[in-house]
Order: sequence, then C-alpha cells, then structure tokens
Amino acid sequence: MIVQVSPGAVTGSVQANASKSAMQRACAAALVRKGISILRNPGHSNDDMAALGIIKNLGANIEEQPDGSLIIESNGICPISNALHCGESGLSIRMFTLLAACAAQEIQITGAGSLAVRPMDFFDTVLPQLGVRVRSNGGRLPLSVQGPVVPANIKVDGSLSSQFLTGLLMAYAASEAKDAVITVHDLKSRPYIDLTLQVMHDFGLQVPGNLQYHQFVFDGIKPEHAATIDYTVEGDWSGAAFLLVAGAIAGAVHVHGIYHTSRQADKRIVDALLDAGGYVHVGADSVDVRRQHLEAFVFDATDCPDLFPPLVALACVCRGITEIRGLKRLKHKESDRGITLQEEFAKLNVQIDLDGDIMRVHGETALRVLNSTLNSHHDHRIAMAVAVAALRSDIEVSIRNADAINKSYPDFWHHFASLGARLEGI
Repeated sequence: MIVQVSPGAVTGSVQANASKSAMQRACAAALVRKGISILRNPGHSNDDMAALGIIKNLGANIEEQPDGSLIIESNGICPISNALHCGESGLSIRMFTLLAACAAQEIQITGAGSLAVRPMDFFDTVLPQLGVRVRSNGGRLPLSVQGPVVPANIKVDGSLSSQFLTGLLMAYAASEAKDAVITVHDLKSRPYIDLTLQVMHDFGLQVPGNLQYHQFVFDGIKPEHAATIDYTVEGDWSGAAFLLVAGAIAGAVHVHGIYHTSRQADKRIVDALLDAGGYVHVGADSVDVRRQHLEAFVFDATDCPDLFPPLVALACVCRGITEIRGLKRLKHKESDRGITLQEEFAKLNVQIDLDGDIMRVHGETALRVLNSTLNSHHDHRIAMAVAVAALRSDIEVSIRNADAINKSYPDFWHHFASLGARLEGI
C-alpha cells in the first residue's frame, strides 16, 4: 500500500484508538482468571487480534456482542491446540509464551515478520529454572515449551524488555505462586510494569508486592473479586502521540479518550510537547494542542522507547538540536528504529546523529524534500512518523508499505484524514 501525503494544516477532534498495551494484557488476565470478563472498547489492531486468537487456543471462549464488546469466559489455561501464532506482536510472544508454559502439554510458538530475528534467549535461560522444558532455534523462533511452570525464586535481566517480566508476573499469578520472589536487575520501561500490575489488580489476580522494581514478591493470597469483571480498554497514548505532534507542528488537534491518570508510558509525549514550547492543555480525558513556535528540547525516552518516532517528527521542525536518550532500546523493534529513522528523515533533509545511547535531531523550520519516496520498512510507527512530518514538507511525499499501521493503529489514516490531512491512496 502506498499513501501520498501533501503538506498542509490539520485541525479537529479525534477519539483515541484502543490501547494495544492494555488490550493484550486484558486478554491475558481474562484467560488467567476463572470466570467471565467483559471487555469494552476492545482494540482491533493486528496485535490485538493475535492476542485474541492466542487465548482462544489456550482455552478461552470469546463472544462478540452487538455493541462491539467481548465476553470472555475462561476456566484458566486449558489449551485446545498445541500451536500458538503470535503474528508480529512482541508483547504477545513474550507474555503468552510464559502463559503457555503453565500447561502440561507441549506447545509450539511461532511468529512472523521481525519476530523471526528478535532474541528470545530469555526463555532458554529462565524457563528451565521453573521446571519447564524449552526448545528454541538458537535463541530465536520457533519455540517449544512444556510445563507446567513451578514458581521459584529467580533472578532475571530486565534490560532488554519489560515484556518478559510481564509474562512472568502473569504466569506466577496463573500458577498461584506462594513464597516466590522474582528479582529483577536493570529493569527498563517501568511504566509498562505499572500497567501490568494495574490490569492484574483490575481482573482480581494475585498482585505481587513491588519492592522498588527490584523484587516482586508473591505471597499466595488472592484478592476477593466479582464473579464477572467489566473492563474498559483505555485509549492509546502511543497512537495519540502522533496526532498530538501533528497538531503541535501543523494546526490544532483535540484527542479525547486518553487519561492523564493512565499507567501508559507514552503519556509522557505531553512533557516533550511542553519542553519544546508547544501549547498543550490537558483535561481529565483529553488533550488539546496547537501550533506555535517550537525550540529544541532534551528528553529521556529510555522508559518509553515507542515515543522515538513521534519525538523525531516533533524535533525535526524545532529550532536547534534536540537530544533524545534511550537509543539502545530501539534495535530490536519492528525495524532497527534508530537507523530507520535516520535513513527516512534524511530524505526530508533532516540530519539525525546516532551516538551511543543518544539520538540528536537537527531541526529545520521547513522540510525540503530530497527524496519524495519514503518507506515504512514495515514498521507501523515509522509510517506514522514520516506522515506527520510530511505536513511540514515542501512537496507531496509517498509512503511505501503504509499499511504497516494495521499492527497497532488500523484507523490512523482515516483519523489523519478526518483532521484535514490531504491523503491519496487510503
């Protein structure tokens, strides 16, 4: 799919899409708990659909209601298939592999796209300590696991991704862990663990004690909870970040359905917009932004690496050199995002320097296109980032593999167009 984006202004209001971070965790929690869960405002991205398919294969029954909500009935992890396919979802492969390991039967886990080359050594190292047989392709997919998980005191490295820890926390809750401690070294993306713990609480699962993100202690005590859980998937700050940046650099945008009390890491886009000198008004469930003069800023994205693409789209039109920390977190995404951002924004005459853990973006008040053919590299966030930046270009640009947005935000092009962005090809 190729989408053409013309320079111009955007204005208007958009309802945020459902958070895939919250949606996938809710699917896992609905599977683990025994009973009925109602999911309202469910997501329909490729990653969300992968999660729903996985919990069906792990024994959950799912019924879609006329209002779009989902009723999920589960008796716990009771696989009806010996194979799980995680699509291209990094969270699904890391979280559901550990839940699949709670079953006594052997289950094979596969994925597509960049998942084939992402490191999965974590499972080879950790699962045998929990009594689980594991086979991998040299630390890559496909994986095969056979449990059940026997919770134990273990130490894990949290520097690669917090998603492995999310899976462990869910698996320990599913296994009714008691007197078991997960000790974590160098945990990254702590806000995502906050989101995991919040979802576990909302679904009545055993929530471990959190000792400064260094130790998570399971005491075996399950909280009392209602027979039926009614859960609304909150709006997605990750997707909203692109629309907010669009408003900040090219007009005025109102995004509703996002909450300032959210545990999502990417709500920090508001801090970046303010640091750049943007106009921002934060309401209880919405954010308003509008264009004004922007200056370079300094931002640490170590705990919110998915913000790099919208941050680059913002920084490229800020006067001066913006410094964004956390670059090392980008290597194992859908693409090697640091290099991909550098390559694609160079086509817009934006210089990006990569220096260890720091990215420096040389801002231009107007973008002079050097190559009008951009490529998402099959990375959803790259597609959205260059589309937003193109609002400030001097000529129309084409974005190849623009359908990559379906991974997380399938409504992006239609929402972008509803704000007045001039698009062809959608």
